[in-house]
Amino acid sequence: MEDARTPAPAAQTSTPADVGSVNGAGPGEPRATLPPWTTEDAKELYMIDRWGSGYFDVAPDGRMLVAPLQAKGRKVVIQEVVEAALKDEGLKAPLVIRFQDILHHRVRVLNEAFNRAIAENKYRGQYRGVFPIKVNQLREVVEEILDAGRPFHYGVEVGSKPEMFAGLAVHSDPDALIVCNGYKDDAFIRTALLGRRLGKKVILIAEKLSEVRAIIRIAKEVGVDPEIGMRVRLVTRGAGKWAESGGERAKFGLSTGEILEAAKALAEAGMKSAFKLLHFHVGSQVPDILILKRAVREAARYYSKLRRLGHQIEYIDVGGGLAVDYDGSRSTLHSSMNYTVEEYARDIVWNIADVCDEEKVPHPNIVSESGRAIVAHHAVLVVEAFGAVERTASGEMEPEIDHKLIRAIRDVESSLTAQTLNESWHDLLQAKEESEKLFELGYLELDVKAQVETLYWRTVEHLRSIIATLDPSEVPDDLVDLDKHLQNQHICNFSVFQSLLDHWALGALFPVVPVHRLNERPTMASTLVDITCDSDGKVAKFIDRD
Repeated sequence: MEDARTPAPAAQTSTPADVGSVNGAGPGEPRATLPPWTTEDAKELYMIDRWGSGYFDVAPDGRMLVAPLQAKGRKVVIQEVVEAALKDEGLKAPLVIRFQDILHHRVRVLNEAFNRAIAENKYRGQYRGVFPIKVNQLREVVEEILDAGRPFHYGVEVGSKPEMFAGLAVHSDPDALIVCNGYKDDAFIRTALLGRRLGKKVILIAEKLSEVRAIIRIAKEVGVDPEIGMRVRLVTRGAGKWAESGGERAKFGLSTGEILEAAKALAEAGMKSAFKLLHFHVGSQVPDILILKRAVREAARYYSKLRRLGHQIEYIDVGGGLAVDYDGSRSTLHSSMNYTVEEYARDIVWNIADVCDEEKVPHPNIVSESGRAIVAHHAVLVVEAFGAVERTASGEMEPEIDHKLIRAIRDVESSLTAQTLNESWHDLLQAKEESEKLFELGYLELDVKAQVETLYWRTVEHLRSIIATLDPSEVPDDLVDLDKHLQNQHICNFSVFQSLLDHWALGALFPVVPVHRLNERPTMASTLVDITCDSDGKVAKFIDRD
């Protein structure tokens, strides 16, 4: 899946040469007593039915499927797309595969959810969504989104001068909005006002009081009537990784006093009618619907009081924040959400209407700036796992050397039972640590060290095989995470820093799953490491049932 920048968490794989992402959570080699593995087991293990949102499935032959129109259209086999790209087009992994029909479907889902909520609540305003270009700046992606949103007058949000130029270039619907956020110097403001002169519905969002004064000055210079929005700094804070972008300590937004001062400046300049929109933002990927409800009611109260003061505001912009359930937990975890798109739309519409009816003011048009919720599902990053770094020793051991450390490990192995697990583990660690210290001091030869390592890993495997037969409550605390000690690393031909920036920098979780052989039982636990030389280039934290 693709985030506001790009996609991928843990996997299990059958061979290191599988094409696709790999993830591991199995307890070890499957025993003969286990029931046959099915694709339903794979969907449960990787939680595909939960984070997949109806767009992802598994074929009976174990290959990953994508259903761009969910149940209403055909399904595409990811492996076939990969093979065609490699063989017919001459491309090489890693590949980002984009499913444009998913973009169309996501735009329709969002707009139709708001339209239904408006009809159900007899809301006397319209919905006018905008797509934040910063979320995905590829021209073909933005054009597909605007094409899908044309029946709904879906617009764009821009936050810089380059994005402003791009927004003006792709915007062609006179009824759709161009919402301008971010820092605004004189050149930015002039460009936006030129868009107004071209007949486009451009609204400049003032983030600071000085920007209001600059817009007034430049609008008089170029002779264009501006349309202005003001970003209010709400008390309500977001949650998760981006919580600091909202609340009283947010770096952008006007206080109550500053909004009144800005409105006074507009009135004195003869531009009172330019105040068209009230904006707020509580953060990206807001996992808890209660936070959004509180923020909407607080903003609606600001809107109502300003309307009663005579300001003819037409729009409330609820900003971004509509989350994506990356981990399938349907919870308030930072990588999830405890609500649906339909609930999101209903709560925004109902709460704004409730406050406005109470204050006896007109219902405003509603604007939202959903980005990740539109693009997250439409792109799949496929990487090839072409090598493995195994943690366990393999191969035949040379004739055993008579050494006290080797004898110590042999003693541990011979006395290993379910009752001696904890003691055996501690003795095993002691022998390994002693070998490392002796080697550092020059008192251990290479052949002895090699045999110690081989016996150590074989004994650990034996220990794990005993743990696999126990009830989880019977496993000693020191051995609960033994699988992490044993897991392999699979080398994949991609860069975490380029393709999974949010995972590396923010700890964001993304679903990772093999693209084929899902009808086979996974046999090993693994983390993913990329081909960069940096040790941080790895994916070692993954989604699971918890």
